[in-house]
Amino acid sequence: MTPPRASMSDVARLAGVSGQTVSRVANGSLNVSPETRQRVLEAMDSVGYTPNTAARALRSGSFDTIGVIAHRLARTGESSIVEAVVQAARGAGHTVTLLDIDSTEHEDVAEAASRLSHQAIDGLIIIRAEIEDAGRLALPAGLPVVVTDATFGGRLPMVGADHAGGARAAVEHLLGLGHPTVHHVAGPEDSIPARARLQVSRQVLEEHGITAPEPLRGDWSAASGRAAGEELLTRSDATAVFCANDEMAAGLMRAWSEAGREIPRDLSVVGFDDIPLAGYLTPPLTTVRQPFAAVGRRLVEELLARIAGTVPAAALEGSGEQAELVPCELVVRGSTAAPRA
Repeated sequence: MTPPRASMSDVARLAGVSGQTVSRVANGSLNVSPETRQRVLEAMDSVGYTPNTAARALRSGSFDTIGVIAHRLARTGESSIVEAVVQAARGAGHTVTLLDIDSTEHEDVAEAASRLSHQAIDGLIIIRAEIEDAGRLALPAGLPVVVTDATFGGRLPMVGADHAGGARAAVEHLLGLGHPTVHHVAGPEDSIPARARLQVSRQVLEEHGITAPEPLRGDWSAASGRAAGEELLTRSDATAVFCANDEMAAGLMRAWSEAGREIPRDLSVVGFDDIPLAGYLTPPLTTVRQPFAAVGRRLVEELLARIAGTVPAAALEGSGEQAELVPCELVVRGSTAAPRA
């Protein structure tokens, strides 16, 4: 005969805790001390207890699981936001099921959403899928969805970093130091954040009566930044440059160092993202800090509110969904200074 299935009560009795504490540990909640969590986990292992997620979902109407679709997860922004989403979901007692898609075609995103919806998720977060034709995207009916992707144009609730504000702060900082113009190393043309940073950098220069120099183009990698730096060495008016991310800024700084030029004496450099390495470059990199943790947390909070049906009515009124932009922060370090006389 099959032995009876171990219950939550068995675990609670062995661990000397309440059933509610066992439930919190089983759901991955952080609201349990490490010592108690370890004791409960050991009791689960001792009695052979496995949480019955299907039964729990039938009782509560919730799977306590969030689906996440990401595009090019190897990139700094995407991976950092996913990490923040996972942490925020765990803190709310939810797990995350992740799909990293290779293509931004709307059919591929729709297929990924459909696959996730059949894997018992309560809601979906789409992280910068950068879909060219978001209007044709078909998502599972009734599934709460929140995005970080501006291409959805008010069709879905959006939470993202204020890339335009961050780019403006970077260029204004360099102009404020007295540089006559600011060159730009842009990211890939198919990247929405890259396009926003390029557009605003040109716009700020035009507002100051300055004709924007022709942008250099990179692919987010340090190698492409190094190539851009070598090209920038040929431009006689180059005293300041705003790079669309920190990796490209690091590669550019390497190119100028190898050419015998000094940062910031010969060239002031600003990056974007504030990756952990930025403060340890030589000199430390002035950069725009992206609020990855705050964006991830707000994505989860917004999605859980929609799953629970607690979104204020005012937020649902009007012709389209509202976009929430989390401010970026300029972090001034040693890679920027006034131009040489």
